[in-house]
Amino acid sequence: MSTASITSDEVLSILNDLLENSRDGEYGFRACADEVEDAQIKQVFANRSAQCAAAAAELATLIRSLGGEADKGGSVSGALHRGWVHVKGTLGADSALSMLEECERGEDSAVARYRKALKNDLPAEVLAVVQRQADGAQRNHDQIRDLRDQYKARKG
Repeated sequence: MSTASITSDEVLSILNDLLENSRDGEYGFRACADEVEDAQIKQVFANRSAQCAAAAAELATLIRSLGGEADKGGSVSGALHRGWVHVKGTLGADSALSMLEECERGEDSAVARYRKALKNDLPAEVLAVVQRQADGAQRNHDQIRDLRDQYKARKG
């Protein structure tokens, strides 16, 4: 944790980065849910999309409560990820496994963004939200990783 306090503009920038991250997750998981055939994995992806949407809504509310303006969309890399998911989905074969692997990469990125945010000296009310969401991102990453491993074992 840094000893220097950060400006409100820096706090808002960090929160908007996490908001973009959450929206990327929402759209990416929704794209995976639309593409994958496996019912269990489809449900996991749909649930993850809803959780990311809830996290994004919470961040947007927090940003507005701090006097900021919540960014509107996701990122270019998130759009590329969704395009990749669509291509993988149309290829068939082990598309569920490929999507789980890609979702794990997305969750790796989400966990890293939260860790980066937590290195800042955030105000207490912001820190509480970011820490809770970071813990959730780690749980989600682990769930996707475990599902990927189970799917590999079933197919292998």
